[in-house]
Amino acid sequence: MRPYPADASPTRRGLWVLGLAIHTEKKVFAGALIGSALYGSMTVGAAWAVGWATDHVVLPSLAAHHVKVATLAVGGLLIVGVAVAKVLGIFGRRLLAGVLQFRMQARYRQLVTAAYLRLPLAWHQQRPTGRLLSNANSDVEMAFMPIAPMPMSLGVGVMLIIGITDMLLTNSVLALVGILLIPAIIITNTVYVRHAGPRFARAQELRAHVAEVAHESFDGALVVKTLGREATETERFADRTRALRDANISAGRARSLFNPILEALPNLGVLAVLLFGTQQVASGNAQPGDVVNVAYLITLLAFPIQAFGWVLGDLPRSVVGYERVAAVLAAEDHTEYGETVGRRDGSAAALAFDRVTFAYPGAETAPVLRSLTAAIEPGRTVALVGATGAGKSTIAALLARLSDPTGGAIRLDGTELADYAKGEVSDAVALVPQQTFIFGDTVRANVALGDDVGDEQVWAALRTAQAEKFVKALPQGLDTVIGERGTTLSGGQRQRLALARGLVRHPRLLVLDDCTSAVDPSVEAAILDGLREQSEDADAGRATVVVIAYRKATVALADEVLFLEDGAISARGTHDELLARSAGYRELITAYAKAAEEAEEKEVVA
Repeated sequence: MRPYPADASPTRRGLWVLGLAIHTEKKVFAGALIGSALYGSMTVGAAWAVGWATDHVVLPSLAAHHVKVATLAVGGLLIVGVAVAKVLGIFGRRLLAGVLQFRMQARYRQLVTAAYLRLPLAWHQQRPTGRLLSNANSDVEMAFMPIAPMPMSLGVGVMLIIGITDMLLTNSVLALVGILLIPAIIITNTVYVRHAGPRFARAQELRAHVAEVAHESFDGALVVKTLGREATETERFADRTRALRDANISAGRARSLFNPILEALPNLGVLAVLLFGTQQVASGNAQPGDVVNVAYLITLLAFPIQAFGWVLGDLPRSVVGYERVAAVLAAEDHTEYGETVGRRDGSAAALAFDRVTFAYPGAETAPVLRSLTAAIEPGRTVALVGATGAGKSTIAALLARLSDPTGGAIRLDGTELADYAKGEVSDAVALVPQQTFIFGDTVRANVALGDDVGDEQVWAALRTAQAEKFVKALPQGLDTVIGERGTTLSGGQRQRLALARGLVRHPRLLVLDDCTSAVDPSVEAAILDGLREQSEDADAGRATVVVIAYRKATVALADEVLFLEDGAISARGTHDELLARSAGYRELITAYAKAAEEAEEKEVVA
């Protein structure tokens, strides 16, 4: 199929989208087209069947004052047969046209979702969630909206062909008057597309804005409620919905002008035939029956003309929706992969940072990491400590290869992360982020996430994460369905489930990005002890652990501490060693400890 004609007219681009659907679902479209052609043929055939029955059954019976049973049966069966065939045509057309439309929508929703999963995190960070939701939902729906009436409009073209042929055979001069309706429709549609296209594009864009505000309000429900910002959020949402309302009304006005003109054209054609036909009859160039016949055929052609109009009327929205979807599908993942396959022996990974530099897009002059260099031996538990903005979470994202360094290299077992084959880094590295996400599914499904792991492995991971006790206390244990985003669990319970999710995969490198901040210090210590014991157990699978933490007790449990300042490692050693020789580390840890003590005192008072 030819590439999308991005520089062509809106009508041509819309027809390309329809062609895409036909090319993708050839058999379904052919079935719908046959059903529609059958309906169109039987619509014209019904007039012929009634005429035949009138000439061969009704009139002879009136003249003879009696009717033959056989003749009556033939006439009745003919009319019933045409009606049944017409019903079958309607059923086949509507059913298969719906199948065609819904299959294309389902196919492209899956393609958009697959693109979201394929594209890097940086791409998602540059786009509002509401727009992404709109792309996968309303944009896909709009893109293939004209598909449902398309088989009908093409199928009833049979009516158009038969009707025009009949008009030409009846009176060619009067037929030309009726045929002029076709260019009139084309001109009307061209004006409509140019007038309505930008309005539909604006409405689709505002629909994404409304979804964005709604999504933010739902996600920030706790902030909105606790700070009493309900009125503000309501007004913010109302502003977007009013803008969407006005855009939809503007698009609706354009559509409301197009539809009456389209429906009026056949009536204007009948009027023109009658006016011109009376002159033809008066001059002796036509018979009155010819004028009536052509006028009737024009009224019969009103339906296929309207069917074409339904398709043409939806083309502007189709083009807007498809182009928004196509922009997502055309987005490229510039992440490069090599061919190296990681180790499968379950041993802990060796980690090395070689002059790593990283800056976020648009902030290249202010890099977060500057020539960071360090090596971590396999099986060690290393704590990353630094002030807010020091680059700790950035390092965690780089280790999971959610982003790549803008300079230098990160090596796993001596091999640069970019040299590993696709999927190898995610198999070896498990990142448990700060913000835990829990799906509205069972505990088992939240931990396994579709991996083929047995209940014993799930329980073992829960045990190490200190989540076994509260999971067993749930009504159905592993089969308990957790509320959306884990609303039925406490913050600490959600964090422990997220940790178990990382542990069940037996990663060779485990990265914990402040993922135990909502857990009691004693529970956190038990978790780290369990991780250390697991690392020493060959059967359980060893892991190198990089933990981002601020609690003094947590940091003290690490084998080694890396202290980050200004995007680089300024000090390295055990917790006690850094307390003794690094003033910045000592000041930061003391401040964290003091803040934690004050928070605990406030809780006790409360």
